[in-house]
Amino acid sequence: MNLNIIKKKGILILFAMAAIVNLTSCQPDDSVVNNGLTATNVDASFTITPVEGKVNVYKLSAQTKGILRSFWDIGSGVYEGKMEEEISLPDAGTYTITHTAIGSGGASATINQDVVVETSDPLKGNLVLGGSFSTTEDQSAWTSLNLSPNGAAKWTFANDSATLNSIGGWAQEGIYQAIEVVKDKEYTIDMLVSGLSGSDETWLEVYAGKTVPTSGVEYKDNKVMGLSTWDGCAKAAFSGKLSVVGCIKNDATGTVSNVVKFTESGKIYLLIRCGGNTFTPDGIKISKVELRGK
Repeated sequence: MNLNIIKKKGILILFAMAAIVNLTSCQPDDSVVNNGLTATNVDASFTITPVEGKVNVYKLSAQTKGILRSFWDIGSGVYEGKMEEEISLPDAGTYTITHTAIGSGGASATINQDVVVETSDPLKGNLVLGGSFSTTEDQSAWTSLNLSPNGAAKWTFANDSATLNSIGGWAQEGIYQAIEVVKDKEYTIDMLVSGLSGSDETWLEVYAGKTVPTSGVEYKDNKVMGLSTWDGCAKAAFSGKLSVVGCIKNDATGTVSNVVKFTESGKIYLLIRCGGNTFTPDGIKISKVELRGK
């Protein structure tokens, strides 16, 4: 493993820091903003250590002195985490890990480190075809469910992502693909999701079911994860991994979880269905869709 440490103190990109400010402003009891004791030297340094006995799994350990909150980005969006985080990087490549530390008074510092993963984990390869939506071949791996044939809700592919736009009024649309799975093996599903503004009475649901999708019929077989304004997410702007920002409970476990397994080997359908009543005018965007062995 090669570590190329790049130290950058200051403000993270505007969108990320806006998310941080929003998170702190929503917690008046323990807010670190405007407390009159602004730190002058916040240390965001951290170490990256391979976890023994695990393939392409790393422990991120931030120094804790004077740090009130920690925000991380491993290339899939900023999220608030702990001072120690365990991350999995199953695919070979170079990853930039960003840590933003928040000190008293809202003072912050940011440090990046690059991790070079030499070899992909053969047991955790991504089974999703075209999950990046970056080429016409990627995009053709997905089939529309045609739930709103008049175009009231529609997925469009551009800029390495898929975006669902809807005029509201409960219009919805789904996309799906077939995937071969193994009996009793655990898998995880994830993707990047974002919305520049909030919605009302809106959902994005992810299914992994045995039922063959039928054009014009709302899919409901084995809901795994998602966003739902009824459950408390997607009401305001959001960005990050669905496993982090989502709030819909897994049908199998009754908890918020992106883990799924199947009672028999064979074909399942990974289906993403999105729509709503008062839908964000900016649309809901997904990218880097994954289904991997756990």
